[in-house]
Amino acid sequence: QVQLVESGGGSVQAGGSLRLSCAASGVSYCMGWFRQAPGKEREGVSTINRDGSTRYADSVKGRFTISRDNTKNTLTLQMNSLAPEDTATYYCAADGSAWPCRVMWGFEYWGQGTQVTVSS
Repeated sequence: QVQLVESGGGSVQAGGSLRLSCAASGVSYCMGWFRQAPGKEREGVSTINRDGSTRYADSVKGRFTISRDNTKNTLTLQMNSLAPEDTATYYCAADGSAWPCRVMWGFEYWGQGTQVTVSS
């Protein structure tokens, strides 16, 4: 069982930046960020495997950067050039295998989420 705790959400104006962090209670091979806006399905934002390989949703490429510290079991999402459509609850996710990171689906462990609100 891996517990995940997100932090760093908040409110920002369009064009601004936020940095999300996730603290994991144990080691996971694959970690990622997902988001869910009101009335929409949860979508994958970015994933990173323990070997450092990453994937990004097309909507965030060039604006968001995912990273992890394997020594501290932490995950970070640096979000720049934020837009109102980035408004959502952001969730940290983790899994013991590499496959969920490749397909951005099927994660076993989830955090409670942190709210990100971007105003125009």
